[in-house]
Amino acid sequence: MIQEISVPLGKFVVSPATHQTESGTFRASVTVSSGHGMATRHRVYRFDTLFATPEAARMYALTQGTLQVQPA
Repeated sequence: MIQEISVPLGKFVVSPATHQTESGTFRASVTVSSGHGMATRHRVYRFDTLFATPEAARMYALTQGTLQVQPA
């Protein structure tokens, strides 16, 4: 797994990551964090979609993480 650069969005931090599969394609995941110190919470989302490049997987994860922190 390759950890990508985290993006602060208000009180949240969105951290996309990519993982290369055995077939050479890439999967995406994202961690959405909030809080500080002992009160920090992390939500991890893993996606089943396969991507040809790590950049495509990263952009998908970043987009999905951003959507998770948007107000309803």
